[in-house]
Amino acid sequence: MRARIAAVAAHLPERTVTSAEVEARIAAESAADGGYRPHPTIVERMTGIRARHVMRDDEQASDLAVAAARDVLAQRGLQPAGVDLLIFGSASQDLIEPATAHIVAAKLGAACPVFDVKNACNSFLNGLQMADALIRTGQHERVLVCTGESPSRAVRWKVRDRAQFVDAFAGYTLSDGGAAALVEAAPDGGIFYRDFAAVSSAWRVGTLPAGGSMHPRDPEYTYFSGDGRRLKDAFLAGGSEIFTTALEKTGLAWDDFAVVAVHQVTVPYLEVLRSVLGVPADRLVVTLPEHGNVASASLPLQLATALAEGRCGPGDRVAMIGLAGGISLGVLFAEL
Repeated sequence: MRARIAAVAAHLPERTVTSAEVEARIAAESAADGGYRPHPTIVERMTGIRARHVMRDDEQASDLAVAAARDVLAQRGLQPAGVDLLIFGSASQDLIEPATAHIVAAKLGAACPVFDVKNACNSFLNGLQMADALIRTGQHERVLVCTGESPSRAVRWKVRDRAQFVDAFAGYTLSDGGAAALVEAAPDGGIFYRDFAAVSSAWRVGTLPAGGSMHPRDPEYTYFSGDGRRLKDAFLAGGSEIFTTALEKTGLAWDDFAVVAVHQVTVPYLEVLRSVLGVPADRLVVTLPEHGNVASASLPLQLATALAEGRCGPGDRVAMIGLAGGISLGVLFAEL
């Protein structure tokens, strides 16, 4: 049996914050201690992001996942009891323990086995990988893969100086959001290629250190820390072989796909990657300017957007290209 992506949905919080508002908040919260004031327009100029989504104070990552999950179940006319496995694949979590998948299942009313998959912005893609493997080996027939990303809770607003602003800059691109996909056993079509790689020696380039054994309680480590330039260089150094090999092994070209979803961090880097890989611009679904970097929800958001706009549908091929801190790379091809 193949594993077919039967439905996809995304859920984005109603509240949006512009890049100008981000800069104003940094300046306001840093002013009392004579801290850093960003140059006007720097966030949008450097990233191409005009706005990002921010969830309510009373919402959790699980709530965003549940909203998207309800949508995909409704698309298929299913109740939560129709799901026999739930995977929560996200860089975010409600608690360190238990797995956030339990909280999602409880809120959704599902009674199936659950587990979390965590691999930064490739978490959802790895969730699809797991669903594909478990369906192909006959262990499950209908898997709900979902994510809820809540990075707004880890953004540094009080900035001491330019060096700290640069270190915290990745956080200003990030956006809250949820997504879900229903993956079902099917006799044909479905996911037909997948491959993953890692350059783990670069794990220090981007981190959210708090909560683990290294920094269990220090509030100073509860903010995103990273170097965007070094992260981009690490991805480029990792090479494009995993993606070009995918085309070679399947005998396909990017033009053979209705949509090529690429994880989106900044608009300039998206263009660099598109150029390096040779992806036609008309195959991309560019969500970044209005929605920001929604971490692992980025790929399903693009796919849900393309489906809603009629850019792809049943029988079409779609490609998903994943990039994540750690660093890791991933590629998955599917026929809808």
